[in-house]
Amino acid sequence: MKIIEKIKLFNFKRFINFEVQFTEEINLLIGDNEAGKSSLLTAIALVLSGSKSKIESIGIDNLFNKQIINEFLVSEKSIENLPTLRIELYLNEQDNPHLNGKVNSEGVACDGLVLTCEPNEELTHEISEVLAQGESNFPFEYYVVNFSTFSGQAYSGYRKFLKYLTLDSSQINNDYATKEYIKAVYDNFVEQTERIKLKNEYRQQKVTFKETNLKSINDKLDEYQFSIRSGTKSNLETDLNIVEDDVPIENKGKGRQCFIKTEFALREHDADKPLDVLLLEEPENHLSHTNMKRLVHRISESHAKQIFVATHNSLISTRLNLRNSILLNSSSSEPLTMRNLPEDTAKFFMKAPDNNVLEFILSAKVILVEGDAEYILLDSLYSLVTSSTLEADDIHVISVGGTSFKRYLDIAKVLGIRTAVIRDNDGDYQANCIDNYVDYVADNIGVFYDGVNANSTFEICLYGLNQEVCNELWLADRRALTVQDYMLKNKADCAFELLDRKAGQVATPDYIKRAFQWINE
Repeated sequence: MKIIEKIKLFNFKRFINFEVQFTEEINLLIGDNEAGKSSLLTAIALVLSGSKSKIESIGIDNLFNKQIINEFLVSEKSIENLPTLRIELYLNEQDNPHLNGKVNSEGVACDGLVLTCEPNEELTHEISEVLAQGESNFPFEYYVVNFSTFSGQAYSGYRKFLKYLTLDSSQINNDYATKEYIKAVYDNFVEQTERIKLKNEYRQQKVTFKETNLKSINDKLDEYQFSIRSGTKSNLETDLNIVEDDVPIENKGKGRQCFIKTEFALREHDADKPLDVLLLEEPENHLSHTNMKRLVHRISESHAKQIFVATHNSLISTRLNLRNSILLNSSSSEPLTMRNLPEDTAKFFMKAPDNNVLEFILSAKVILVEGDAEYILLDSLYSLVTSSTLEADDIHVISVGGTSFKRYLDIAKVLGIRTAVIRDNDGDYQANCIDNYVDYVADNIGVFYDGVNANSTFEICLYGLNQEVCNELWLADRRALTVQDYMLKNKADCAFELLDRKAGQVATPDYIKRAFQWINE
């Protein structure tokens, strides 16, 4: 199977100089908004397409990195310093003579494809005139697009080295996107010689229909007659559709359209002509939770293709193995991977209940708590202690359950996320809070707990500091249970009532104050 081993981007969209390695099967592109997930999929698709018309439809000005363009416009604006856009795909074609060569930024003989947008050397005089103008005018119109292999051979859409398919669920109800998808599927399923033959036969059927079915009508007409449309805008490929139970996919709901298209794309092709690359843009859009699980299962079963998935969804990220993840950050051009994540932790998240792991991965600072009570009160306690808010200080709070702390800390170690664990000492702080985390001692990880064994839970600590407030709320109704025991048996309800009625009067345990201070250091 043909594999994209890595991609290098130069001056493409938000990436000035970018490189990332890919895995052979599934690559999960994870990141916040504007991090470049879609841009990475676009870059792969553009190179594989060999289509200058695709570049023109997007616009070279929309592909170039804005920072590079602005820096050039405030410089001396010489032709020699005009920036070049470049995308390189490194393949594992094993010394294919058509692909193998040194026409790449590394100067190393290997297989690959490259797309370049550079100034047209034949128009240097015209470019000089544009650059001489006083206003900020970049000569995008004088750039040329070239597709070539690392051997220096030019290629186009008629000579595709890898078969690929793109599915963007955000465009699921877009007529043009649907037509393009159907055409791409058809092109991958049917050989070019057969497509030409079928196209010809379809046109002949139209001619026959006109000469037979319309003849009686046209015989009654003089100067004008009825005919059947033909040409590039009305042929077999434009008229093709995909149906389910005789219902066209455009008449299905958005969620069902998304599932059908992805399912159709994941089908096993003939051994002689498999689909090499599948690009999925946020496949979770429009899907119910049940259908999303079905889709994830379908993707995970497909091993015959290299799949790239851009997603914001924790279910997709964890079920398709976090070790396949590539983390993109809007504040940095350096990608992070989780290939070093312990395998047992990746398997844990694959089987664990639905979780907030993607929220954790996309956060700069995280406080992990183990219960609903801590989670309910933490926002209010933070504001009382710091006179700020969690949102203002870019801190995310996640309730994960005590048994899952280490799984999240495994991710924190790999990605360098600053993580504070706030946990109960459960009656033995040395064993549960110190010895238990000896393998997680790091500058970006802190474990916070009460150092008195008798203060075994958050509720006991809270009651010890807030007896008057708690007694006022719950003592009058107590008969069998003490107030503290009542709080221990009704943790979430008591926390909510404290927040609702006494939020500004609750004193914060010292170990939680220390966590607040540390997370902001």
